[in-house]
Amino acid sequence: MLTNHASAEPSRKWTLRCFLQPGDIGYIVSLHGTLYAQECGYDQTFETYVAAGLAEFIQSFNTDPDRLWLAEVEGQVIGSIAIAGHPESEAQLRWFLVHPAYRGLGLGRALLTEALQFCKEHNYKTVFLWTVRELSAAHHLYHSAGFKQTDAITHHIWGKTVTQERYNLPL
Repeated sequence: MLTNHASAEPSRKWTLRCFLQPGDIGYIVSLHGTLYAQECGYDQTFETYVAAGLAEFIQSFNTDPDRLWLAEVEGQVIGSIAIAGHPESEAQLRWFLVHPAYRGLGLGRALLTEALQFCKEHNYKTVFLWTVRELSAAHHLYHSAGFKQTDAITHHIWGKTVTQERYNLPL
């Protein structure tokens, strides 16, 4: 378990865990739905997209190729990231989110580092992710970790026109 000691405020200290407790899945879905509505203008169909993918991931969860990390402060989930194993030694990074009150503290980088280390330890050859163009801070983080954009698709989804972008990282 990792702890952030950079901040003197007890409410800013976070820990990471990779086991689920009742309510975690619902909260991850709710946080994604709420934040993406506020920050990107997405409608409720985005929340159902997150819920469906996360439910499928959890139902077929295998601790060898898959992992889900939750960041929390005083028992409250404030961020998440997951690795979903795919055939051909490929991993997908998913559900990467940090609550706005905890952005800028290094939590996003810590989550990404933990996920990429897991991929290396599990001998994945490539990690990929899909994101949206609106998330410039996330793009900066992905680029700084070595990800390169390999595809972009613009279409009407989640109540608006969205450009989804794929990023790949060879390991």
